[in-house]
Amino acid sequence: MLKHSGNHIDHKSGKVLKILTKKHASDLVLVIGTGVSAAVTPGVPALRSWRCCIEAIIDAAEQFEVLHPGDVVEFRKRTLREQDLLVVAHDLIRKMSPRTGDNKPSFFQDCLMEVYDNLESHIQNPTVLESIISLMDKGAMVLTTNYDNLLELYGQKMGKPMESLDLNDKVKVMQWVQSCIQYGVLHIHGLYTDPCGMILDPCGYKDVVQDFELIDELQSLYGKKSFVFLGCGETLRDQIFQALFLYTVQNKVSMEH
Repeated sequence: MLKHSGNHIDHKSGKVLKILTKKHASDLVLVIGTGVSAAVTPGVPALRSWRCCIEAIIDAAEQFEVLHPGDVVEFRKRTLREQDLLVVAHDLIRKMSPRTGDNKPSFFQDCLMEVYDNLESHIQNPTVLESIISLMDKGAMVLTTNYDNLLELYGQKMGKPMESLDLNDKVKVMQWVQSCIQYGVLHIHGLYTDPCGMILDPCGYKDVVQDFELIDELQSLYGKKSFVFLGCGETLRDQIFQALFLYTVQNKVSMEH
């Protein structure tokens, strides 16, 4: 990531980029953030950020009348003012299902499907997806904090055997870490097509972080690979990302990326 100061480019960052140009694709782990989805599908506001996604779900809940009008107003205010959006999302889902212990009810899935409906048809700028898939052809690994599967959809259109992975499938994740699933995309927060597998608070990772065999494998990637962040903002501050990949790294947030 280049750092600009007027007409001056931070030479330290430039040096990092020069180092990356000497890397082979098989040395890279591409970390995809919301910026990629936003660039690929500018007409889908929900893909611009986690905040925009929650706002879109609130709109869908209002449309389907699964939230009281007063709650709609309150959650819109909370989405704008609160920093911890995972808490907002968790409370929103519970509010949408006050009479059941299931915190990811079917009508939440209905709202989610409405928000992400027919994503493939909204792809306007596929160049970045093509570039990522080209690197995957050469051995680059891909993980994402996004809930959408735009990359997989586009890759399948290109004839690639794309596969969406999540942390609930230990066998698949271990194979991904060992580069045995060339076109696997690891969704560390889950995927919208499986609402029950979506991670909306740190407790959802409890089983994963207590699986020392899996964590050791994930942690080993930092020593073996170069992480390249695409369309990411605060990923290095993501406590779950840190726990999965950077637990032993000092000064995580100030890392060059």
